[in-house]
Amino acid sequence: MIERTSRPSRALAILLIIGGIVGLIAAFELTLDKFIALQNQIDGISAKASCDFSVLVQCSKNLASPEGAVFGFPNPIIGLVAFPITLLMGVATLAGIRFPRWWWALFNVGMAFAIGFVAYLMSVSVWVLGTLCPWCMTVWAVVIPMSLATTLFNLREQHLPLGPRVARIAGVLYGWMPIITLVVYVIFAVIAQVRLDVLHRL
Repeated sequence: MIERTSRPSRALAILLIIGGIVGLIAAFELTLDKFIALQNQIDGISAKASCDFSVLVQCSKNLASPEGAVFGFPNPIIGLVAFPITLLMGVATLAGIRFPRWWWALFNVGMAFAIGFVAYLMSVSVWVLGTLCPWCMTVWAVVIPMSLATTLFNLREQHLPLGPRVARIAGVLYGWMPIITLVVYVIFAVIAQVRLDVLHRL
């Protein structure tokens, strides 16, 4: 029987559901493009990925790079495994299931890895590959708010026991999640513009 703790967050549940669905679609499309690229390579066919629109906006360069398979297999496969977990977590939470603190802490570890990995891939895309991968950016766009919201929720509810003061601050920041997410998006957009001159190259 599941230990009952604090009341689940409806907003977080909805975010995990939407983010899980969108992220899963993006990961599936990236995986499909990778498989098609590998098949074309075997057949000696030169073909573009479905999200290749220009030298700047494309997925092929990201998928073909060493950073596109950090752990020895295509990165999108991680998404195919991870996003169903966030989706199920959101559905269960929305249904009113109250998970024990250790489960929330463990889930937070996974989300921390996700946002750290996304930050790494974002930096590689902009500073090393010089590309903006549409499906990759879709994954980034959902991982960022899901990770931040999960962490702030866990701090607020003291699933991550860092004290009442941290819990109060996290509670305030949790209410500002849409603004915080927007600020992160804008920071990335500014960095991409400065580094890649996006507006002139589109």
